[in-house]
Amino acid sequence: MATAAATSVSEPETEPKAAPKAEGEEDEVKTARTRKKASSRTVATATYKTTGPGWDQQEEGVSESDGDEYAMASSAESSPGEYEWEYDEEEEKNQLEIERLEEQLSINVYDYNCHVDLIRLLRLEGELAKVRMARQKMSEIFPLTEELWLEWLHDEISMALDGLDREHVYDLFEKAVKDYICPNIWLEYGQYSVGGIGQKGGLEKVRSVFERALSSVGLHMTKGLAIWEAYREFESAIVEAARPIADFLSPFDREQTFDSQLEKVHSLFRRQLAIPLYDMEATFAEYEEWSEDPIPESVIQNYNKALQQLEKYKPYEEALLEAEAPRLAEYQAYIDFEMKIGDPARIQLIFERALVENCLVPDLWIRYSQYLDRQLKVKDLVLSVHNRAVRNCPWTVALWSRYLLAMERHGVDHQTISVTFEKALSAGFIQATDYVEIWQAYLDYLRRRVDFRQDSSKELEELRSAFTRALEYLKQEVEERFNESGDPSCMIMQNWARIEARLCNNMQKARELWDSIMTRGNAKYANMWLEYYNLERAHGDTQHCRKALHRAVQCTSDYPEHVCEVLLTMERTEGTLEDWDIAVQKTETRLARVNEQRIKAVEKEAALAQQEEEKAEHRKRARAEKKALKKKKKTRGADKRKADEDDEKEWGDDEEEQPSKRRRIENSVPIAGEARDLEAETGLFGKSASIDVDPPSKQKERAAVLKRDVPKVPHDSSKDSITVFVSNLPYSMEEPDVKLRPLFEACGEVVEIRPIFSNRGDFRGYCYVEFKEEKSALQALELDRKNVEGRPMFVSPCVDKSKNPDFKVFRYSTALEKHKLFISGLPFSCTKEELEEICKAHGTVRDIRLVTNRAGKPKGLAYVEYENESQASQAVMKMDGMTIKENVIKVAISNPPQRKVPEKPEAKKGPGGPMVLRQIYGARGKGRTQLSLLPRALQRPSTTAAQAENGPAPKPAVTTSAATEAPKMSNADFAKLLLRK
Repeated sequence: MATAAATSVSEPETEPKAAPKAEGEEDEVKTARTRKKASSRTVATATYKTTGPGWDQQEEGVSESDGDEYAMASSAESSPGEYEWEYDEEEEKNQLEIERLEEQLSINVYDYNCHVDLIRLLRLEGELAKVRMARQKMSEIFPLTEELWLEWLHDEISMALDGLDREHVYDLFEKAVKDYICPNIWLEYGQYSVGGIGQKGGLEKVRSVFERALSSVGLHMTKGLAIWEAYREFESAIVEAARPIADFLSPFDREQTFDSQLEKVHSLFRRQLAIPLYDMEATFAEYEEWSEDPIPESVIQNYNKALQQLEKYKPYEEALLEAEAPRLAEYQAYIDFEMKIGDPARIQLIFERALVENCLVPDLWIRYSQYLDRQLKVKDLVLSVHNRAVRNCPWTVALWSRYLLAMERHGVDHQTISVTFEKALSAGFIQATDYVEIWQAYLDYLRRRVDFRQDSSKELEELRSAFTRALEYLKQEVEERFNESGDPSCMIMQNWARIEARLCNNMQKARELWDSIMTRGNAKYANMWLEYYNLERAHGDTQHCRKALHRAVQCTSDYPEHVCEVLLTMERTEGTLEDWDIAVQKTETRLARVNEQRIKAVEKEAALAQQEEEKAEHRKRARAEKKALKKKKKTRGADKRKADEDDEKEWGDDEEEQPSKRRRIENSVPIAGEARDLEAETGLFGKSASIDVDPPSKQKERAAVLKRDVPKVPHDSSKDSITVFVSNLPYSMEEPDVKLRPLFEACGEVVEIRPIFSNRGDFRGYCYVEFKEEKSALQALELDRKNVEGRPMFVSPCVDKSKNPDFKVFRYSTALEKHKLFISGLPFSCTKEELEEICKAHGTVRDIRLVTNRAGKPKGLAYVEYENESQASQAVMKMDGMTIKENVIKVAISNPPQRKVPEKPEAKKGPGGPMVLRQIYGARGKGRTQLSLLPRALQRPSTTAAQAENGPAPKPAVTTSAATEAPKMSNADFAKLLLRK
């Protein structure tokens, strides 16, 4: 039955395709082709005759049905019409598309979609020779899916004429079953082999195919049943054919022929009933009906045991049936379950089943190959899986590295390993560091081949040559593509230097390599010098150690103190007095220079910060003066005589009755009476106004606005878990609680919506939404950035930032996401649907997010999330530099830069005063509320600052509130001050 050494591959979770149906589809294609084009069949026949050895066809090999097709074609050709003219245009388009696809593949042979489209068009045009060639090239680079293999096999089966053709089809079947575990392909293979039973060795061939199919997919709980039944029906047919002559045979001949054949059917029933498969009960009932003898007790026991196992597996199989492809999470759970049980055959099968739908998931291939490397250790199986892994995910360097290790582990010849490494270099990795990793893996392999007990050998020269080639490759090929070598620390050169020093006793070469390392921008790092120093200590001499440390003291800029300490320690242990004096002098000079440079850097930074503060203060002062000037011009623009008379009368008579200014408090409104008096005296904006009031109707409307019932409701922090904070709403929204309620009631029962208004009754653009249950509040967070009246509405958890100052709300990841793309340079008119139409041509798009500002306007940026990193990497290569609506876009893997963390308030000691905290401003600098609102005519210079500069600061005196507060001034006082200027 199924064994752990089965080297099969995975299968798609679809129903088997019957051969007649596929052949019917082929007939439909042929009929359409002959109806549309007169000479298509002639071209197909001509190309078929020139397809290489083993495929020679008789010149007169045209069937009667083909003759009918010729008649139809001739009829179509003799009466050309509009239909044929339309097809000629379509054919011309197809030919142009074929040429384009062939050119694209000549540039990038790893374009999977181009291969598929080319095969489809060539098959449609009847180019049989080119179709075979295209399929062959694609199968050499990629493993083909079940659908592609079945289509190819059906085409070849329909054209197979003799024994040589049948052998060619057998070879195709052998290739097909190695790509993935496909029960449908195995079933087609068995049925096709039955057709050749009349040839020499045909019976043994059929049984061999079915036995291999059982080893490969016989344990498949949902699709293995079809293989068992097909095999059993084949053997039963042989029994029925032999039954009429069994009575006429001698006992010996009967036992050798009929009874032995009967035992084969019994054996198949018993083997099948011992395996947990769906619909086992029907198989057992069929066996009871078929068997003339009672079923043995051992068979019944195995059957019952299999039923119990079936109940354990059913939850996982049902989860697969209910889930949607690719069902990765369900397969992972199934794999974990099988790993706990530990049956190697079933573990291998579930891995293969998972890989059918998740063949582009590198982590799944890594886990599978790791299991085979550590547990089964079967050479053919292990190498087959590694080979398929790199064919499915050629962009993943970890798979190539593991493949090289597996080949070395199982004793593959050096030439094959070298060829595999060259394929890895041409696989098209997406990062420069990937090339460094694959080179390092290959160099490690070459190093292990060298016998360092010999002074010189062919393997050693090959290793040195490989190191030289690696450095040139990274400098030329990788830097040209990525603008970086991927090896800034020169790890490959470091390893080469260690090998030369430790294994080859060639310190001269090691020093040359380290000198080259330092000249590549690494001389400023202390750790690089210490690494070289340690190598000299272990394999060099004291003189070169001292020389290296002296150079390190002069060049190191990150941690010079550490290098100086190592130098002094060495001289204290081994050096002479003269060496000690020189070392002390150099280290002191260097450290003094470093401290001086650091002080200058700090001063420069402080000066720059001060300049920025001065510039910001200057800009704010300029804005304030401009605003004051603007107000002054508006005031003087009124009728001067009327303003003077009214103002003298108004401010003189009502001075004592004028209430003092009140601070605006959010969610509070002035008393109705005060609001009317304030409006009548000074206007809503503090301007002088006539005593004449508005008409009663207008006055009532204005009073209604000011009397809006907006009671101040303090927020209850104990309800934060069931409350969400909604912001970025339009200020013009009327009755926000009424408009927002239907939107949030879709998430759950809403207890209250508290919109925030100013003291004038204007909506401030944010509100609190309180739910009855916490799960409703969590569901409401999904409404974040939903468009409301043309603006994206922000929905975030309700958190008291005074208690949680570090709380930040950001929905999206800020780390590297290899399956997500960042696109910049998009035209502002580009919609989400248009971008999705472009991106889905390169893979399955999970989500697209267009970046907008707070007003909902696009910023020309977007994030596109693909199903896996392979599709994302393909999209980067194809879309980067693409032109969309005359805009050239840039596409890269999403890797946002780290956000700057705001510095903590620094303690700053005032002149002659205690330590005070430097004020930290927000992202927009100082707030406008920090401007002095007191007229300059009333500002008095502070004497405290002057005293603090010339002497000790005076002790704070205990004063009353009357003494410390400035005298209160009314609006009339301010107006008089302004009118005097």
